Amino acid sequence: MQTCLRASDLDSFLVDKIPRAAYYIPDYISEQEEEYLVRQVYNAPKPKWTQLSGRKLQNWGGLPHPRGMVPEKLPAWLRVYTEKISSLGVFGGNSANHVLVNEYKAGEGIMPHEDGPLYYPTVTTISLGAHILLDFYLPVDQESLEEQHQVNKTEEQRHVFSLLLEPRSLLLLREDLYTSYLHGIRPVTCDALSPRVANLERCHAHPDHMLQRGTRVSLTIRYVPKVLKTSLFLGKGR
Repeated sequence: MQTCLRASDLDSFLVDKIPRAAYYIPDYISEQEEEYLVRQVYNAPKPKWTQLSGRKLQNWGGLPHPRGMVPEKLPAWLRVYTEKISSLGVFGGNSANHVLVNEYKAGEGIMPHEDGPLYYPTVTTISLGAHILLDFYLPVDQESLEEQHQVNKTEEQRHVFSLLLEPRSLLLLREDLYTSYLHGIRPVTCDALSPRVANLERCHAHPDHMLQRGTRVSLTIRYVPKVLKTSLFLGKGR
């Protein structure tokens, strides 16, 4: 791992020529760390997994909720990385308290979405095992739904750019890319590396190649500001 990475170093990893702000850090962890983390993910108790359409996931730290998250202690194997990423100051001086583990097999994905107001407006993701293309889209302007040209815009027409997330990389999204754009993963088995992939020059893959997808595991590390005191949640406090 790039243990010397500091907050002042982040700007050197800024992906330019796209809206602010995406920071892409290749080889953030070593192959040994990657193997260790994948092993820990699959050693988790079976009840930790939730199967959804197109992926399965684990929630660590609690279940975010508009009324507040009931906090759960993160396991040591995740705290190492939540602390390292928090030390970069990306959560406004707070420490990450939630990790979402996603497993995507080849051909699986997630519809364009936003992470929403339950989280501090910065999301960090460590990728394990295989690559993925993360696609960014303009949202449908709800105020313009009556305008025919807006109604007829397809998802592909709203697609702005993509980021290639290679194994062992760290991606950091904040500012407009968090609040004003949707992101998603197409359910395909291979990806074409076109000029619309904004961070190709920072990646190991070669332009114009087709990349076959494998099974990817991601650690999405975030800070949930609204946390409940357990005693209050259980009705033991005032």
